[in-house]
Parts: sequence; structure tokens; C-alpha cells
Amino acid sequence: MEEIKIKISNLHKSFGKKVVLDGVDLEINKGESLVVIGGSGTGKSVLIKCIQGLLEPDKGSIQIDGEETIGVDEEEQNRLHSKMGMLFQGGALFDSLRVWENVAFGLIENQKMPRKEAKTEAIRVLRQVGLAPDVADSYPSELSGGMQKRVSLARAIATKPEIIFFDEPTTGLDPIMADVINDLIIESAKGLGATALTITHDMASARKIADRIAMLYKGKIIWQGSVKELDKTDNEYVRQFINGSSQGPIKVEI
Repeated sequence: MEEIKIKISNLHKSFGKKVVLDGVDLEINKGESLVVIGGSGTGKSVLIKCIQGLLEPDKGSIQIDGEETIGVDEEEQNRLHSKMGMLFQGGALFDSLRVWENVAFGLIENQKMPRKEAKTEAIRVLRQVGLAPDVADSYPSELSGGMQKRVSLARAIATKPEIIFFDEPTTGLDPIMADVINDLIIESAKGLGATALTITHDMASARKIADRIAMLYKGKIIWQGSVKELDKTDNEYVRQFINGSSQGPIKVEI
């Protein structure tokens, strides 16, 4: 029987009168790659922030490894964070730090690894994502967008997390570089045996990296299944989204 890594039940989150999450139910198995799709503003990023403990939900439950995570104390929150890695949408690299310092940030700050040892480890992880050791002493501004994304991925996996979040990992990349990043995401997550949760509206990326896909619409998961099931579904909301059609039940607010 598959082991559930993350279990989300009846999750609610509003900002003032704006309801963002309206009873989300979702389970992610250990070692699984789940991709959540949905339009802009549907609450995908809010969902990730709730799981990470960066936002406090209004109601509901989030369990990691069978333990409730909502409302835990700071020490427990830090322990949970140590299990997680994150690839941010824009990369979110620190401009003032060299590449290796960005990659080793969690190793130095959280795991208290000595800087010399952390640099060696950072260079090893950079190699994993296809970057040569001489990149280590560069600054992020000296790198192309694709290289910056690789550095961000290296930082996300450097602490060997059990759970990795990918926030729109291919945004701003050309199709070839996007495919390279997708391959690296698969290799990195599988190499660590990590559970991966990706949010994206890039269907090419979703199809490639997902074991399972779930669609978030109006604060709820309205469909979930495999990539094969995605192509066969008659759910009109999902069909409209994956076909990128302006015609259908999803109305774009202009």
C-alpha cells in the first residue's frame, strides 16, 4: 500500500471577502510527483504557502507523514521546514551572494555546515544540474535565465529535502530550455526519492513531470488523474484549460 506523504482535508483560506481556497482535499503519496494546474489567481501559490506553513489556513487540516502541521509551535515548524525544498517562480536568487553561496544557503544557515565543506557540496550539486564548477564563483546577474533556473534547482535540492515544491518552474524559458529543466526536475526528485508538488499552467511541463495531475478551480480540486486520464477526460473545465480555449465554462474576468 502506498504511503501518504501529504494529506490536505477541507482546506479553507480567504483574504477579506475573497475566498481563495474553499475546501481543498488532496493526497500526495510518498515519492509521487503531483502537478496542480489552474489559471492565474486560482490559489495554487496560496495552497503551497499553506502546506509550507507560511500562511495560516482559516480551516482544515494539513498532515505531513501523518502529523498535523497547522497550529504547531515554532520549533516544530522549523523541523517541518527542514524537510522541504523550493524552486521559486522567478528563481529568487540572492543577487549579493555568489552562485555557490546561493546553493549552499540552507546548508550553512540551517544545517550549520562549515563554509568550505558547503562550497564543495554546492559544486557537487551544481554538477548534478549540468553546471560547471567555474560557475560557482559567479554572481546570478552574470548568468542566463536558464542557468539561473538551474542554480535555483540546485539550491532546492542541496539540503536533500523529502518534499520539493516547484512554483511555475518553466516560466520565462524557451521551449527547449523548459524541457531541459523538466528533465532535471524529474532526475533530481527521483534521485532523492522526494515527493514533488508542482504548480504550473504550462501543460507541456505538467505532462512531462507529473505522475498525477489535479486541477484547482474556484478554490476546489475539481478533477485529478494520470496524464493518460487527462487526455481522455470529458470534464469540460479541464478540457477548456488544457486546450487553451476562450470558449467554455471558465470565464476570464477582464
